[in-house]
Amino acid sequence: MTVPGKPRKAAVAAWIGSALEYYDFFIYGTAAALVFNRIFFPSSSPATGTLLALATFGVGYLARPVGAFVLGHIGDRFGRKRVLVTTLVMMGASTFLVGCLPTYDEIGVAAPILLVLLRLLQGFSVSGEQAGANAMTLEHAPEDRRGYYTSFTLNGTQAGQIIATAIFLPVAALPEEQLLSWGWRVPFWLSVVVAAAGVIIRRTLEETPEFEREVATDTVAKMPLAVLFREQWRDVLRVVVAAVIASVSTIFTVHALSYAVNTMGLERTPMLWVGVLANIAALISIPLWGRLSDRVGRKPVLIGGSLGSAVLMFGYLWSIYTGDFLLIFAVGIALFGIVYSAVNAVWPSFYGEMFTTRVRLSGMAIGTQIGFAIAGFGPTVATAVAGTGPESWLGVSIITAVLCLVNVAAVATGRETYRVPTARLGLPPEVAAGRRDVSRRPGPSAGTP
Repeated sequence: MTVPGKPRKAAVAAWIGSALEYYDFFIYGTAAALVFNRIFFPSSSPATGTLLALATFGVGYLARPVGAFVLGHIGDRFGRKRVLVTTLVMMGASTFLVGCLPTYDEIGVAAPILLVLLRLLQGFSVSGEQAGANAMTLEHAPEDRRGYYTSFTLNGTQAGQIIATAIFLPVAALPEEQLLSWGWRVPFWLSVVVAAAGVIIRRTLEETPEFEREVATDTVAKMPLAVLFREQWRDVLRVVVAAVIASVSTIFTVHALSYAVNTMGLERTPMLWVGVLANIAALISIPLWGRLSDRVGRKPVLIGGSLGSAVLMFGYLWSIYTGDFLLIFAVGIALFGIVYSAVNAVWPSFYGEMFTTRVRLSGMAIGTQIGFAIAGFGPTVATAVAGTGPESWLGVSIITAVLCLVNVAAVATGRETYRVPTARLGLPPEVAAGRRDVSRRPGPSAGTP
C-alpha cells in the first residue's frame, strides 16, 4: 500500500486553484449569454447574434482535446505540479486580454476573430486543470477517502462559478450604455489578480507519493500517450462517453440564462442569483456526495445524479417558461445545487480510478476534454435544434435528458473501483483484485515506452 501524502493540503490547493481558474472560464460564459451578441455580433439579427455568441463559448471546448494531449503528456512525464502552474498562467493572460478587446463597431470582423482566438487559448489551458488537480488529490488521499478528497476539485469549480456570477451581479445592474461600453470588461481585467494568487498557491504544492514512487522505481512512461492508447484505450473511450453529462452544466449556466433573459424577457439579476444560490448549495452537497461514494461506491451515486438531472432539467426550463421566480429558484437549486452535484462530486474519483499512475493525467484529461468538447456545444446545438422561441424549453430538455442517459449507460457498464487499492488502480481486474502479482506488470525494461 502506498503511504498517503498530504491529502488536506492537496485538496485545499486543488480547491483554491480550481476556483480561481474556473472564475476565468465562467465569466466568459456569463458574458456570452448577456452581452457578446450585441458588442461582437451587432450586425446579426438578435436570434443569430445570440447563436453566434453562444458558439464562441463552445469554441473554447474545441481546444480542450488538443490541450489535453499536450498537458496530459507533460503531467505524466514530468509531474502534476508543472501542469497546474502552467494552466493558471495561460488562463489568466487570455482572460485579461478578452477584457481588452475592441468591439465590432471599432474594428469590424477582426473583433470576433480575436475573441475566438483567445477563447481557444482559454480552452487549451483549462484542459489540464481538472485532470491535474484530480490526479494530485487522488494520489495524496487515503485509499478509503479518495471520493471525498477528489470532490474538492469540483467543489472549487463551483466556488469559481459563484465568484464569477457574483461579480457580474453589480455589472449586470449597470445602465445599458455602461454595461456594453466598459462594465462587461471589469470581471475579465480582475483575472490578473486571480492568476497571480493562483500561481503563488500552486507553487507550494508537493508532488504526489504515487508519482514520486514511479520516479524512484524508474517506471515513469517516457511516452505516456503510447502507453495509454495501447493499454487503456477502452477506459479513455468510456470517459469520453460519460463526460457528455457536462451538458447539464452548460445548459444550466449558459443556455438557460440566455433563454430566460433574451427569449422570455426575465430580469438578469434574479437569474444570476439562481446560479449563485445553486452553487452555494453545491459547495455543501458535493463533499457529502463524495463521502457517500466512499461508503456505497461510485456508480450508484453517479447514476442517481444523472437520472435526477435528466428529470429536473424539464422542471427548470419549464419554470423559466412560466416566469415564476419562486419556482425557478426552487427547481434550479434542486437541480444544480443538489442532484447534479452528485455527478460532480464523484466523476473526479471514478474517472481517475480507471487509470494507472503512469497515464492517469493523460487518460483523464483526454477522456474528459473530448467529452466536454461535445458538451460545450450543448447550448449552441440546443438553440439550433429547438429554436429560440418560448416553446423551445421542451426540445432542449429532451436533448439534455438523452445525454444524461448516455452517461448512465457508460457508467453502468464500467467497473466499480472504490475499494481497489491506489497502487492497483487501472490494472487488469485480476491484478487489481490481488489475484495476480502487480510486479508482473511490464515496465520499461520489458520494452514499454
